[in-house]
Amino acid sequence: MHEIKYAPIGIIHTPFKEPINVPIQPSAGRGIKGKVEVFPQFEEGLEDIERFSHITLIYHFHLSRGYSLKVKPYMDERLRGVFSTRAPARPNAIGISTVRLVKREENILHVKDMDIVDNTPLLDIKPYVPQFDEAKIGWLEGNIKKLPHTKDDGRFYMKNGDAMK
Repeated sequence: MHEIKYAPIGIIHTPFKEPINVPIQPSAGRGIKGKVEVFPQFEEGLEDIERFSHITLIYHFHLSRGYSLKVKPYMDERLRGVFSTRAPARPNAIGISTVRLVKREENILHVKDMDIVDNTPLLDIKPYVPQFDEAKIGWLEGNIKKLPHTKDDGRFYMKNGDAMK
């Protein structure tokens, strides 16, 4: 298979300047405001987006370096397969977050419920439609109660050239 390349369509702006103490999911970041700056050449693609209450942001984990196929997720003590987690250190450093859309001002989307580090490159936006989802939550079933109190501790990012643990 050949290489796949993506270019950002915008930048995500949040109050989180580094990947420490960031909520680990949008529901744990309830009320935290951010802005999604879509580059002007893509603004036309935002038509009708303000009719949705929530949008899914697809982005590049730009601070994540390297990966392991087994990781210790934030809300568990066991090593798990990376694909059964939402850890940012992955073979393709792609993140997703469904956030609340507050309003649109031309190419700027004002959002709430942020769990993303500032200046994260935006790859795509999709409207969130809850009727499309039916979900089981696997190993998280017994750990989901930890979500409101769990923050990013930097374990999946580099600091001074060393992998953080």
